[in-house]
Amino acid sequence: MTLDLAWIRSQFPALAEQVNNRPAVFFDGPGGTQVPNGVIDAISNYLRHSNANTHGSFLTSQRTDATIGAAREAMADFLGCAPDEVMFGANMTTLTFALARAIGRTLKPGDEIVTTKLDHDANVAPWHALKELGVVIREVDVDVEDCTLDMADFASKVNAKTKLIAVGVASNAVGTINDIKAAVKLGRAVGAMVFVDAVHYAPHGPIDVKDLDVDFLACSPYKFFAPHSGTIYGKKAHLEGIAAYKVRPAGNDSTERWETGTKNHEVMAGVTAAIDYLAELGTRTAGKPFATRRAAVDYAMHAIQAYERELSEYLISGLLKIPGLTFYGISDSSEFGKRTPTVAIRMAKHSPNAVAVALAAEGIFVWDGNYYALNLTERLGVEDKGGMVRIGLVHYNTTQEIDRLLTALNALA
Repeated sequence: MTLDLAWIRSQFPALAEQVNNRPAVFFDGPGGTQVPNGVIDAISNYLRHSNANTHGSFLTSQRTDATIGAAREAMADFLGCAPDEVMFGANMTTLTFALARAIGRTLKPGDEIVTTKLDHDANVAPWHALKELGVVIREVDVDVEDCTLDMADFASKVNAKTKLIAVGVASNAVGTINDIKAAVKLGRAVGAMVFVDAVHYAPHGPIDVKDLDVDFLACSPYKFFAPHSGTIYGKKAHLEGIAAYKVRPAGNDSTERWETGTKNHEVMAGVTAAIDYLAELGTRTAGKPFATRRAAVDYAMHAIQAYERELSEYLISGLLKIPGLTFYGISDSSEFGKRTPTVAIRMAKHSPNAVAVALAAEGIFVWDGNYYALNLTERLGVEDKGGMVRIGLVHYNTTQEIDRLLTALNALA
């Protein structure tokens, strides 16, 4: 399952960017990855040849309807579900607020929702907003030593009053991959729904929503090589059974009833192209065609996961040798199957922002702050100290780029 990095990097035109006559290093992936040529072409082609609203009798409108259908099929192949179980929207946060508001109509005062201190606030704030209805929010704590969920505390927070569990597949701040099946088991034991945020995990490994048996799973395609947008998978019974807030003329099938207003059609064309890129990567890596796009994508994501495991080992081993560097998250290489190649650090002599600015001057792009994982930075005691520096790798990154980062950090130390 060896990736062809030369071919991969040739697909991403942004990687040709230069800073001070040196190639830019994109370690900003957790905030949004770069996109391959096929995505750029798909957006342009839609605007050139299909730019119209839906359900018209004329050619360009019919092409738009086909674009929407193709995007649903592509996301279904990515997630392992049916096309009529995927809704599209502006972003995961907006979709989650809309869904939470609708679910709130089914709850009564005293009902409980479980969230975690490890999650992005997009999977926290929408549920906390329901406190105005009398809903009780219980938060699962984290082990600050390795930034993993305290599963004993998790089990203690779930009870007969729990109606929904909201948890992330992986932490966008420190990379921890959570045990989603254990969370689902806790939820099923008390009849609670499970809402999973897979935004950070999506570019790093395979997803099979049927195997996970979650009720809802949110993604943001711009985190996995597509344009800015959001999607939520939902079991069809939920999408049809929960009353959506919508305008009266809007469609009332399992997906359109959740998609308020006109969809971003050109972006949906780009989403399809991104998943086609992953399928092509799978076919090239395997050296053979697959019977379905789903199978090709699944192979690609397993190959990406294996390669990124190597990148994680290379990066983290180097970071742990830097004097005065504090590392947050799983650092034991034997446990790297439980993390993505996203890491968070602090340096003794420099604020996180100062580190990010210094690296930017070297053409190395990283994030600083809390990245909307506010509960975690507060729990770690770093929120009022500028948060952390986040270094996020994806499959188009290389060990040579990591070497540049380590050299720059050692110079700062």
